[in-house]
Amino acid sequence: MHAIAIPEPGGPEALVWSEVPDPVPGEGEVLVEVVASAVNRADIVQRQGFYDPPPGASPYPGLECSGRIAGLGTGVSGWAVGDEVCALLSGGGYAEKVVVPAGQLLPVPKGVDLKHAAALPEVACTVWSNVFMIAHLRPGETVLVHGGSSGIGTMAIQLAKAVGAKVAVTAGTKEKLDHCAELGADILINYREQDFVAELKAATDGAGADVILDNMGAKYLDRNVRALAVNGRLAIIGLQGGTKGELNIGALLGKRAAISATTLRARPLSEKTAIVAAVREHVWPLLDGGHIRPVIDRELPMSDAAAAHRVVEESGHVGKVLLVVE
Repeated sequence: MHAIAIPEPGGPEALVWSEVPDPVPGEGEVLVEVVASAVNRADIVQRQGFYDPPPGASPYPGLECSGRIAGLGTGVSGWAVGDEVCALLSGGGYAEKVVVPAGQLLPVPKGVDLKHAAALPEVACTVWSNVFMIAHLRPGETVLVHGGSSGIGTMAIQLAKAVGAKVAVTAGTKEKLDHCAELGADILINYREQDFVAELKAATDGAGADVILDNMGAKYLDRNVRALAVNGRLAIIGLQGGTKGELNIGALLGKRAAISATTLRARPLSEKTAIVAAVREHVWPLLDGGHIRPVIDRELPMSDAAAAHRVVEESGHVGKVLLVVE
């Protein structure tokens, strides 16, 4: 088969479409013939040499895919060769075939194109596990989503609205904010021109956000704490703004607030299986019913993954950029 290998870390040109050995499913695993994958920020960091795959994972980038089951390992039940699926991966999505633990498979939702289903697993699992399983967003509460036009952001907006929350977002252009509004965002904040703490306080009568989903890390830490409501919960899922920041613990105590920080890729199989099961139970009915949808910016050939990485690094896209096997 062919896959995107990274012989040496570097820029997008480091991604090489190469002939590599076919993977073989082990016990509890399935072999998926990949139709499409999607680009995530973690793929870019891996390409740059700063985010190695977990032990035992495929060396190729790609944290999600869609395709058809081509083989079953021993001990797998509930799935059959030919089933159309999408999957949460620890790596290997940028390839013509990938091995997946059966507990990380999801059926393709009704009404969603098989290719487009590749845009779902990583964002659905990230948003559901952080915003709902950890931060416990409830109906009537306010959630602030940083990077509202991203893949994570577009899913977070839709899921939060589906449960009856009020949604605030930050984005860097009017066009991106317009897309967020179309998905249901209530409070639109241009982070290049506005102070998100002040704008959020003004829009919530001084209360702030009950939940904040943050992809920036250190750069936003102090302001995120100031933007939290009493009993607020800050969920950090990214470090685009750095790794080390100063935390005012007094402000955190005063608000009886909580901070969580998680990654999805390195979690043990048991945790990923539980998250995928929760997503299938709670998110998939919303997709099946057409209440939420994957947001796709564009599709590019998987062999030209370098072009897709350039698109994502330039941050001009809305939603997900897909890599399609030709």
